[in-house]
Amino acid sequence: MNKLLAGVFACVVASAAPAVATPAEAGSAAGDRENVLILMFDDMRFDTFSYRNGPVSTPNIDALAEESVRFDNAMTTTGLCSPSRAAMFTGRWGHRTGLDDNVGLYHSRLSELDLSEGGLIARAKEAGYFVGYVGKWHLGPQGVRLRGADYTAEIKEADWSRSMRQLTPYGIQKNIARYKAAANAPEGEKADYFNGEKVEYFQTLPGTYEDTGTYKKVKAGQDLLRKAAEEKRPFFGVISFDQPHPPYRVPEPYASMFDPNALELPLNHLSKRVNKPMSQDDPFWPWHDVSHLSDEEWLKMRAYYYGAMAMIDRAVGEILETAKETGLYENLHIVFVGDQGSMLGEHGLYDKGPYAYDELMRMPLMIRDPNTQPKSVTRQVSMLDITPTLAEVMQLPEDGVQDGRSLRALMLEGDVADKGRKDTALYAYEWYNGGWFGIRALRTPEMKFVWNPGDARDELYDLRRDPIEVNNLFDKPEYREQLLAMARLMRAELKRTDDPLLSRFDLQMKELLK
Repeated sequence: MNKLLAGVFACVVASAAPAVATPAEAGSAAGDRENVLILMFDDMRFDTFSYRNGPVSTPNIDALAEESVRFDNAMTTTGLCSPSRAAMFTGRWGHRTGLDDNVGLYHSRLSELDLSEGGLIARAKEAGYFVGYVGKWHLGPQGVRLRGADYTAEIKEADWSRSMRQLTPYGIQKNIARYKAAANAPEGEKADYFNGEKVEYFQTLPGTYEDTGTYKKVKAGQDLLRKAAEEKRPFFGVISFDQPHPPYRVPEPYASMFDPNALELPLNHLSKRVNKPMSQDDPFWPWHDVSHLSDEEWLKMRAYYYGAMAMIDRAVGEILETAKETGLYENLHIVFVGDQGSMLGEHGLYDKGPYAYDELMRMPLMIRDPNTQPKSVTRQVSMLDITPTLAEVMQLPEDGVQDGRSLRALMLEGDVADKGRKDTALYAYEWYNGGWFGIRALRTPEMKFVWNPGDARDELYDLRRDPIEVNNLFDKPEYREQLLAMARLMRAELKRTDDPLLSRFDLQMKELLK
């Protein structure tokens, strides 16, 4: 048993025993260590909030943004739930942790993040923190408890067997077949079999906000905060929401809060994919087949997503109000983060898949530090940077290589802290539910280079002239110099992070880099 796993095992045993202060706990009173709360969301885009001039009024999130350091160009590590979450909690790329695909889903070869990767949960527990986790985990059955969390709630995998078989989308597949059959019926025989809604994309839920899973997580999160306020130990908590992950299912008034016909659509909405990798045309999950969706349905889907965001804003407000009522808020560090973005029809795509468009690659990130002046940071930062930052704030023991960096300097000084540093972000899309792609994307404020080693076609986008990434410039002679510069930057990052695909990159880019 390796050292970290032995430590995790000891934490699990201790959590089942009567509460007795350990030496670490005795020396870590709440006044000595910082309290930290992560508010995490699933497939939340970066561009919808009202504080970013987005279409949804989000007063509670806006109020938090006014008190936080806002990282306006934060990038996820990959546009897929499990690997992006593993990267966030460990600070390491998937080739180091072994977690580079979704876990527990159809075709995936993985079932969990190895317990040797204790991540922030085990590290905080070992440092004497009261650790709580509410909501979505998606890194394997029982994983939060096995890492020693003191409080767990609303985690659907909490009681699942670690030997269970993969979840397979038979029901989704059946529904998509029905949608396609109805869409392809002769005009005279077409009928609305779905009451104007397609539950794998958008649906009006019965009941009210108080009947939703979101509200259940709010209630559990409030309970966690009240327990934390009574603790003598410092507090580390995560409240992780499933929303706004598709399908977009909300009750009234959120279902009809936005008029689909009044929405402004982005210029790349349903844009044709020309000179793009073939994988972007393949449905890797049944609902990725969007051939049956009408223009009206695409608009409805976006309206329901906006409704989900408005409902989330309410949830955030209720959690923050409880933090204030309990007395935790004044000195509470709060990380507000999404695991990745999501596609709402841009490039004709829904949900997420093996590509690196900004709608998927970018994510919301803000960090409230009660001792730091709020500001906006425009430098690109990564999902990998969250763990090193919190480890510094919480004085956590080291646990090995960190591919990210602490953001404390940027939080204190703003963009000037990165003077002289190249402004780049690396993104990887290794697997999608058992299908290998090996995609690497390197982004600067001006350009994006996407290497597709499993395809014969790479991508280069001029983000200044084409921010919606419609025109692939990889084969354009006039962009040869920019391509060469981006390839060199990517190679440097692959080497720095010990990426196992570096040798393949050198072989495929041999002519370009010679």
